[in-house]
Amino acid sequence: MIYVTADLHGDVDRLRSLPVKLGRKDTLIVLGDFGFLWDGSKAEKKMLKWLGKRRYQLLFLDGAHENYDLLDSYQVTDFAGGRAQQISGKLYHLMRGEVYTIEEKKLLCFGGGESPDMDTRIEGQSWWSRELPSDEEYARCETSIAACDNQVDYVLTHALPARMLTFMNLETRGLLETNPLENYFDELAAKLQYTHWYFGSQHRDQTLGPKATAVYKKVLPLFKVQRKK
Repeated sequence: MIYVTADLHGDVDRLRSLPVKLGRKDTLIVLGDFGFLWDGSKAEKKMLKWLGKRRYQLLFLDGAHENYDLLDSYQVTDFAGGRAQQISGKLYHLMRGEVYTIEEKKLLCFGGGESPDMDTRIEGQSWWSRELPSDEEYARCETSIAACDNQVDYVLTHALPARMLTFMNLETRGLLETNPLENYFDELAAKLQYTHWYFGSQHRDQTLGPKATAVYKKVLPLFKVQRKK
């Protein structure tokens, strides 16, 4: 089974006390702000090895709070029909605009986001401009979905479409400023056929109608298994 959660921010206790028991055939995908690649210390490298040795496969999207200099140092490899970076063992970073096939489900993954507190952070130490995608990454996504005839099973992102952001923040919608990534996701949602869209970034667990879910601390199955009669 494939499960999703989000925004760990390097909190290993959340992985040590998961509300569901994951086995060798399971996959857990973190929807951004993974947080375990931050300072490159010996302790952090030891933790990454531990994460790569979990019984289950651990995958993550990048978010707004990642050390992109560290992340970019890992080699790109083929993984589940797309491109990814193997961090350690069964721990992989899922790259922006890639479509992966896991358990016969096509997953469009697109990390990245925008730090609301970037003014208080230091570039290259606690903030990286790479948090927002490049033109090449947007183009990669277009190529990936074209290869699937604009049809996937699930969309997994850290940020969310602008219209969903407005819906989640109705009380302040007149003050909201959207960024290019959120606006692009609006365009993507309009032309893409998909079953459900899961995203992190909002630090809320909330269902937005039949086709979208905000994920934070919950660990949600991506789909329901159809039991044979």
